[in-house]
Amino acid sequence: VLYEMKPDKRSPAHQLPGFAELVCSNSLKAARTDSAAGLLKAEMRILGSLCLQVADTCAVPAGGALAVDRLLFSERMTAAIAAHPLIEVVRREAETVPAGPAIIAAGPLTSDSLAADIRRLCGGALSFFDAAAPIVAAESVDSEHAFFSSRYDDGPGDYLNCPLNKAEYEAFHAALIAAETAPLAAFDKQQIYEGCMPIEVLAKRGADAIRFGPMKPVGLRDPRTGHRPWANLQLRRENAAGSLYNLVGFQTNLKFPEQKRVFGLIPALKNAEYMRHGVMHRNTFIDSPRLLTPGYRFRKQSGAINQKATDNCQLSNTDRTRSVVNCQLFFAGQITGVEGYMESAASGILAGINMVRAVQGKPELILPKTTMMGALAGYISGSDASARDPTVTDFQPMGANFGILPPIEPWIRDKKSRYAALAERGLMEMHNAQCIIHNEMNNK
Repeated sequence: VLYEMKPDKRSPAHQLPGFAELVCSNSLKAARTDSAAGLLKAEMRILGSLCLQVADTCAVPAGGALAVDRLLFSERMTAAIAAHPLIEVVRREAETVPAGPAIIAAGPLTSDSLAADIRRLCGGALSFFDAAAPIVAAESVDSEHAFFSSRYDDGPGDYLNCPLNKAEYEAFHAALIAAETAPLAAFDKQQIYEGCMPIEVLAKRGADAIRFGPMKPVGLRDPRTGHRPWANLQLRRENAAGSLYNLVGFQTNLKFPEQKRVFGLIPALKNAEYMRHGVMHRNTFIDSPRLLTPGYRFRKQSGAINQKATDNCQLSNTDRTRSVVNCQLFFAGQITGVEGYMESAASGILAGINMVRAVQGKPELILPKTTMMGALAGYISGSDASARDPTVTDFQPMGANFGILPPIEPWIRDKKSRYAALAERGLMEMHNAQCIIHNEMNNK
């Protein structure tokens, strides 16, 4: 039974009455398998993705990307779902979390009533961000213009510092305040919180606003000069493997090409490769590292059959007699912290497989972290192979990128060859997983 509140009620972003409405872009990103987005789609095809089957029938020319006719894509997805003999579509808003078995796939613009119910279920751990900072590949940071250090040498030097002299800072600041920002939808035009101020907004408050803010050089000494830098950007390790770094305090709403151009004026980032660009929009998501397994199952369920356990699986005062054994709750889509259309659809595939397995009394299917689907599930659940640095508590959404995969051994220096090898490894592992699923179905 699929609950859909459209067409009677819509989120501020949606206009079409059907399913699978693309509201940001008709591009589903790169198609080639030696790209992170392409590898993800290739893995989804192995598992029989309906989204990709339909996308192929309404694709439009877009170079190396998969792009679709938005209206046709929604119409054909809606028709396929409505015609499925095992799916009953209910056109009504789901205002509370059901007792289960259920998958909550409410998206980044979850309606207020359901969001409130999810918040209570999660103990208040429902996040909302106005802006997020970019993440870059560690190997792309110019080590000749960066150094590891903590302020006042009061730690092990966990931060990678990107110093600027006065001329470099002034050029960067001038470019930053003149850079082009991404347009915001009406529902995103909220008051910006001081603690989440986009760097370009803060920079417009004065020539030294960011130099005394996120780029303050206090307590640091550039080993190249022996002096304190005029300004300094700190990069914080995003995962324990040290393959990803977050630009601390650089939440931004600059257009993606502008981020690369303007931030590239910082010497250490002149050739930086962006694994996630900074974004600014409404996005409701749960604290997945605390709440979800890498199979997208809600963790706050025990095997005990008692009132307390049952309350963890439902919030309404109805049907309290249901036991936790029958209360299998999963989350999928952008509400879990995966970022992007295909990432959301991929999480739905795995959540769907695992809900069936839960109903059948089987253990969860946990995909290898060498697959893009498995790496994403591991990242958002806090169980990725590299285990994100436990000191990083500010969980933010993540899309497909090669930085979240375990490194290939032996190391391949050429990036194109390395990505091709990572993709080959991931597809092989996904084929193995698909064989396991197929054999279990045949032997049920």
